Amino acid sequence: MYCIQKESAIAIAFVASHDLQEPLGKIKSFGDRLKTTYSDTLTEQRHDYLEQMQNAASRMQTLIEDLLILSQVTTRAQAFISVNLTKIAQEVLFDLELYVQQTRGSVEIGELPTIEADPLQMRQLLQNLIGNALKFHRPEIPPVIKIYSQFLDNQADNIFANSELCQIIVEDNGIGFEDKYLNRISNVFQRLHSSIEYEGTGIGLAICRKIIERHHGNITAQSKPGQGSKFMIVLSMNSHS
Repeated sequence: MYCIQKESAIAIAFVASHDLQEPLGKIKSFGDRLKTTYSDTLTEQRHDYLEQMQNAASRMQTLIEDLLILSQVTTRAQAFISVNLTKIAQEVLFDLELYVQQTRGSVEIGELPTIEADPLQMRQLLQNLIGNALKFHRPEIPPVIKIYSQFLDNQADNIFANSELCQIIVEDNGIGFEDKYLNRISNVFQRLHSSIEYEGTGIGLAICRKIIERHHGNITAQSKPGQGSKFMIVLSMNSHS
């Protein structure tokens, strides 16, 4: 029953998000026109109102995009193929290069395995985890992120029977969180920190969890406030969609 309700909620989110894009686009478009056409004649207070409206529209656009990604994990999934995770991680790091420079961070990519998976979803998974590690760094302390893997013995695990397992680890020196929040961090809209302190919609880790579930894996984490976090993803080397 819970799974059915969860899938129905995601389907509703997809429809709602898709339908919201058109009116939101008009809000942003007319806001841009006002800013361009009447910028010189608006009072400081009206400038502030317009700026707040544009910022709210941008946040809504990000939320809609994240909801669409969440809904598409299963509805627009690709077939599993051989995926070199080291190459995927390097491509993600290239895309995030400017963000890494802005935070004065460093990202160390160890040797990662080649597995059977959806390549686009593996890219989304690593991009969300690395992006979060860069975002949630301690003030004045540049983020240091390590990504590495290890093979696991699955003899006692019935879920992954007859499968080779690997564990992908994303470790950082960021702000961390209390262990009591571990079961909540991958819930949709779940935030552990104020949106004023850190931008985001609270959907990123929910997307990660859904991708991992589709790949018949699991995710857990270890963390302490002010001492960084370690996210551990267990995946089958030869999983099938």
